[in-house]
Amino acid sequence: MSDTGAGRRVRGGGGATRRAERTAVSFETAKFIERNIPNFEILNEEALQIIEWNAETVLEEIGVNFVENPAALQRWRDAGADVKGERVHIPRGLARKLCSTAPRSFTQHARNPLRNVDIGGRNLVLAPVYGPPFVRDADGGRRYATIEDFRNFVKLGYMSKWLHHSGGTVCEPTDIAVNKRHLDMLHAHMTLSDKPFMGSVTAPERAADSVAMAKILFGDAFVDQHTVMTSLININSPMTFDGIMMGALEVYAQANQAAIVSPFIVGGAMAPVTVAGTLTQVLAEVLAGVSYSQLVRAGAPVIAGAFVTSIDMNSGAPTFGTPEAAHITYGTGQLVRRLGLPYRSAGAFCGSKLPDAQAAYESANSLNMGLLAGVNFMLHACGWLEGGLVSSYEKFVMDADQLGTLHHLAQGIHMDTNGQAMDALREVGPGGHFLGCEHTQSNFKTAFWRSDLFDYKPFETWAEEGSRDTQTLAAERVKKMLGDYVQPALDEGKQEELDAYVATRKAAMPDMFV
Repeated sequence: MSDTGAGRRVRGGGGATRRAERTAVSFETAKFIERNIPNFEILNEEALQIIEWNAETVLEEIGVNFVENPAALQRWRDAGADVKGERVHIPRGLARKLCSTAPRSFTQHARNPLRNVDIGGRNLVLAPVYGPPFVRDADGGRRYATIEDFRNFVKLGYMSKWLHHSGGTVCEPTDIAVNKRHLDMLHAHMTLSDKPFMGSVTAPERAADSVAMAKILFGDAFVDQHTVMTSLININSPMTFDGIMMGALEVYAQANQAAIVSPFIVGGAMAPVTVAGTLTQVLAEVLAGVSYSQLVRAGAPVIAGAFVTSIDMNSGAPTFGTPEAAHITYGTGQLVRRLGLPYRSAGAFCGSKLPDAQAAYESANSLNMGLLAGVNFMLHACGWLEGGLVSSYEKFVMDADQLGTLHHLAQGIHMDTNGQAMDALREVGPGGHFLGCEHTQSNFKTAFWRSDLFDYKPFETWAEEGSRDTQTLAAERVKKMLGDYVQPALDEGKQEELDAYVATRKAAMPDMFV
């Protein structure tokens, strides 16, 4: 890890920061969702106990692999596991006991405290698409992503009202060397948005860079005592934990930063074809991964994840928005809640090549499923296309608009005096209408959620304006949002120090594109 920031200040920002904050242009962001509706529970007590028993049987009898990581194997030996080569057999009850030290919820701090998010409990935090190497827009079609695309998506995320989090690798900027692009991506999240963000996980040293840059942005002491980053630690299903991902997990856990420990499962290929079998594997992998984070540092914040889809048995392609994925997502939510951990799953998933009807159906199924499953952190909440290969500009704003429905669904039904509306019923009476009554006049601005994108105009007006479909409207919205973007103010000293850190680190190593 670079020691560029060693012995650095705990800086409050001073007058320059306060002046910047007073003159900053800020865009409205809704608070993270606080559910006032019940979770959908698909498994009864007997089923939950069977799956929990089977998962611990997998850990004890079959074991899990921790490859290319001697330190991890030693940690497991010291904890009482039976280690044979790189295979770790975890005695029944040990993983669950270790998981008990992970916090039930935690706050991820943003550089703008108004954007802080609480992850866990009844809350839902929405974050954008993560990882695609390609982007698509209406003008340029499908192409490899660049750093300009990455910065555009960060700006769109910052401007999106219903999106709480800036995310991580919103697309892979392929015009930047593999070993250096994490620096540019982190720099974009830290300077172009003031929402919370994710750190790099593609190598332990890149995770270390993430922590070092976070200390520049927030101050050393603040990072030591607070969670300012999440990170996505995927498990190589079935039941394999590789040295790169676990190395990144170790960096974040040691720094008290959050990790999403998440199996990456395509049912039928990387897990059994049955729902109960997949749930067993998911729970076993989550138990092993989360417990390892606690071996590194007891009390380190962690989110139990589940990225699960099924496979098309004809083509071998992953499928999305399916009932099987819903069953697994609902069931995993119940299992994770019994562990007392925050839960990551769901997103605007689809297999479509375009932001079309297939994309809309599959994404709507996946988004609503996540809300009802009790998900606490939803990655891929907007922008996902083509099975995760593409970040779509138009779909980003289409999905981000629809996230408003999740906020309103989560409110439940208001049963206060205003919600009961008895005054309106008395005022209007039989045969009247409610448009002009006092209750309607008092509530019409907030009574119904309203899309900022969809067209509800009469046919004649719609035709006169060019008969625009939703993708066309979305393309226009993308241009307007990027045109309206104003960078959130940042202390000049921090900006300069971040710039210098990135420049120094990039200059210290040759470019690598593989």
